[in-house]
Amino acid sequence: MIEFESVTKRYDDGTVAVDGLSLVAANGEITVLVGPSGCGKTTSLRMINRTIDVTSGTISVDGQDIASTDAVTLRRNIGYVIQHAGLFPHRTIVDNIATVPHLLGWDKKRSKGVALELMERVGLSTALATRYPAQLSGGQQQRVGVARALAADPPMLLMDEPFSAVDPVVRESLQDEFLRLQQELGKTIVFVTHDIDEAIKLGDQVAVMQVGGTLAQFAPPAELLSKPANDFVAGFIGRDRGYRGLSFVGAEGLPVHERSTVAVGASEDDVRQATGDDDHVLVLDTERHPVGWLPVNGQADISPERLLALGTTFTPAQTLRAALDGALASPTGEAVCVDGDGRFVGVVSHGEIAEHLQTAGRQAG
Repeated sequence: MIEFESVTKRYDDGTVAVDGLSLVAANGEITVLVGPSGCGKTTSLRMINRTIDVTSGTISVDGQDIASTDAVTLRRNIGYVIQHAGLFPHRTIVDNIATVPHLLGWDKKRSKGVALELMERVGLSTALATRYPAQLSGGQQQRVGVARALAADPPMLLMDEPFSAVDPVVRESLQDEFLRLQQELGKTIVFVTHDIDEAIKLGDQVAVMQVGGTLAQFAPPAELLSKPANDFVAGFIGRDRGYRGLSFVGAEGLPVHERSTVAVGASEDDVRQATGDDDHVLVLDTERHPVGWLPVNGQADISPERLLALGTTFTPAQTLRAALDGALASPTGEAVCVDGDGRFVGVVSHGEIAEHLQTAGRQAG
């Protein structure tokens, strides 16, 4: 457990970066610090491993004041991941990951074995072990950074905007991988981001900070979205917080239904017979995986160049936000539901999703 008790950081010129911060980052949970530039979130993070000194107040780890702990010893027990990974450019990937084990005096065989195991755990091929950071993509470098932070199996992990320097698709993949790892490892993590969507997706608890280094609200994501503490929090979350709130509502109760479908390679007669009065037909492969939407428009030609993108599919195990994303991105306004193996289950329109939400709200009331 990491506890801040009335922690303030004031610089010599009088600037207050953090002002009276009190919160608890619980064991085994992800605590996210989020807020605009200059709100003190990175300063707060760096005070935990004493790379920045506290001016007043106390930070304790499992009940022990970090000021009474040797700074080097403290840092060796805390993993640290930063933006752009911060890898040593002259060291191979396996040697980068093994940095802390080497500092702790582990022998080379043990260090290398742990490094290779962690490469696989974070989704990197061990074939990359002898390459150098410049030979990897940005996303791969960030995975190396996470592996390096985990190499000595520290109980705590500090992460300072680790995924912000990569493109949105890679970023989402890294977030998903990070959540999977946390399910396996159960670390105590403090994570800094300026992105409220990332905070809501990753955090067990979210601390919204405002300029001046004060804490505006500290709450679980669902409570943050439904009950913002003040105008600043409401404005920072944004007017679409109701849409973000769908991330906490399961899709298992959605009333999906059948839709006209044809198999890849179907004849024009098959297409006409399947569509009836529909403007589009869903094309499935031989394993019943959705391939795309075929606009009929008086033509039954099923050639690949005529197929329209699905949007995004969703499974009943996902959330209403995933379903609504699929419906909004679909050319027909319908989200395609698939099972765990990616096989077609049915469709649901954005109107049906809205009706389901209204019904669920009335029943809850």
